[in-house]
Amino acid sequence: MQTSDSVANPGFDAHNPPDPKLIDSCVHCGFCLSTCPSYRVIGKEMDSPRGRIYLMDGINEGEIPLNAATVQHFDSCLGCLACVTTCPSGVQYDKLIGATRPQIERKEPRSLPQKLLRQFIFSVFPYPNRMRALLRPLGLYQKSGLQKLVRSLKFLDAIAPQLSAMEAILPEIPARAFTDSIPALIPALGEKRYRVGMLLGCVQRLFNPDVNDATVRVLTANGCEVVVPEVQGCCGALSHHQGQEEEAKQFARRMIDTFADTGVDAILINASGCGHTMKEYGHLLQDDPNYCTKAEAFVRKVKDVQEFLAEVGLTAPLSPLQDQPLTLVYQDACHMLHGQKISVQPRQLLRKIPGVQLREPVDAALCCGSAGIYNILQPEVANELGRQKVENLTNTGAEIIASANIGCYVQISRHLKLQDKSVPVLHPMQLLDYSIRGIRLKDLQLL
Repeated sequence: MQTSDSVANPGFDAHNPPDPKLIDSCVHCGFCLSTCPSYRVIGKEMDSPRGRIYLMDGINEGEIPLNAATVQHFDSCLGCLACVTTCPSGVQYDKLIGATRPQIERKEPRSLPQKLLRQFIFSVFPYPNRMRALLRPLGLYQKSGLQKLVRSLKFLDAIAPQLSAMEAILPEIPARAFTDSIPALIPALGEKRYRVGMLLGCVQRLFNPDVNDATVRVLTANGCEVVVPEVQGCCGALSHHQGQEEEAKQFARRMIDTFADTGVDAILINASGCGHTMKEYGHLLQDDPNYCTKAEAFVRKVKDVQEFLAEVGLTAPLSPLQDQPLTLVYQDACHMLHGQKISVQPRQLLRKIPGVQLREPVDAALCCGSAGIYNILQPEVANELGRQKVENLTNTGAEIIASANIGCYVQISRHLKLQDKSVPVLHPMQLLDYSIRGIRLKDLQLL
């Protein structure tokens, strides 16, 4: 029986609602509960994959309304996909939540503050040049001491928690954030083995540009000619994860066109969130007659840089990073581990560095709480997950944390500071780069 609320808001529209067949594959066994980060923090059934699937089914059947009360449970999902890895029935929760979020954006109005916040994020974050326009005043805000004052007064926490969360994760702005210094074509060192394309990313190129520089050096040292198209847009990850369906498709089409005539053997990504979304282009553009075939061909070339290097092998000699053994802990980014099923390859590469000893943390598969912009939109849950992640990583006693995603890097770095811990967070490509160039960590004053 339909309630008056469900008549007023009949639920999902006819454009790609959650597939009832995928919904019915869930047998409500509960295996997902222990691995779901939102359920572990919030503790409510409806904030678990099983609970959300129940809501999807009820909305599909017209028995539950799509309204603010139900939307909050979908919003609490980090999209980490740990449940997909865990589920013994093979439930494709990623497809279900991916179909639900565009429905929410089309059907359920947000409050005015939420609209403004989301409009700001989607209008700025995927556009590096727009971001750069904000960096100068933000740099002045940091250097003038105003940031310390704002944080000490804590008034933002009381009046605008999400704005406070955005301010809290703002990393120190590097001087090189204002220009892209990587050439369009970088030749291989020695014999050329492959011609590869490389994505610069949106946030990473601004807030941690050393990662891209290190990636280029590692690739060229291992016989790769690197193509970096001068006009690179966003991959669409942020839009895709938040249900901005048409915007995500536009970004995907542009990305496909960007690499269309480059003649590369592979398109490499060093940020897991971007890589996962780019591997989803075939699904994202499946209904586009002009791009569905192009998307499938594009996806066949997309690889995480660690996945690629583990496959083709390293040819450059590696040196120890310090005189004594170096203990590392590798942090599994969710869209690397659960989305792309990449876990062994990064560890294989790191173990090739002489003297490296890898340690494994407790709850390695649990999300750090970054999840794109989740740590802005859902700061309370994200903060608890960040706290747990940093405790688990540092409890290993490792001297370095290796992380291959810019969101994880920002989240973990922030929570290390909150816990007064000074463990460096480096991308595996940076560690390989130092090893290839014979640079010791003490010379960089990292240890």
